[in-house]
Amino acid sequence: MMRVRLEAAARLLILLSIGGMAGAAAFTHVHDLTVAHGQPNWIGWANAVAVELMTIYLGLEIRVRRRAGRPVGFVAVLLVGFAILSLAAQVAEAEPSVWGWIVAAVPSLAFLALVKVVLSSAPVTIAATDNEAPAAANDPDPAPVTVDPEPVQDRTPVVYAPVPASRPGSSTVLPPLGVVHPARSTGVAR
Repeated sequence: MMRVRLEAAARLLILLSIGGMAGAAAFTHVHDLTVAHGQPNWIGWANAVAVELMTIYLGLEIRVRRRAGRPVGFVAVLLVGFAILSLAAQVAEAEPSVWGWIVAAVPSLAFLALVKVVLSSAPVTIAATDNEAPAAANDPDPAPVTVDPEPVQDRTPVVYAPVPASRPGSSTVLPPLGVVHPARSTGVAR
């Protein structure tokens, strides 16, 4: 169990490191390209935030829509468009050579790859230990397991009211208030 937690912590640290550095480089390239083409500094940062965070948001939106069974076509087109904008900014800032373009594209591609990996990963489940490994884990084609539903039971809570002390000389014992004897009629007037 400790090994699983250490691996998860290492993965998170690597993810944050690569994502932070790749995101910073991608932000900087979009900012610099915006400023180099006549926009003020703050608009350069606004463009960088819009382009880079929009790819993350659109990836999340696609995930939500798929879970809900809704169409993702338009959102996927937008995601591709913003990814191309980010990649174009990286390449435009590069030295005009094949290696310059490849090296400049790395931050954007790494950032997009991390977003894809994180958004497409399955929910975390705790793996069984060796002692608890299920028998069906070794079966390549396990038969479906059917579970008979439990019979529905009346789960109405029984509320017992305090029983008043009986009067001396009275031999009749009545059930507590609110409890109806099964053999008696429920239409008793009070």
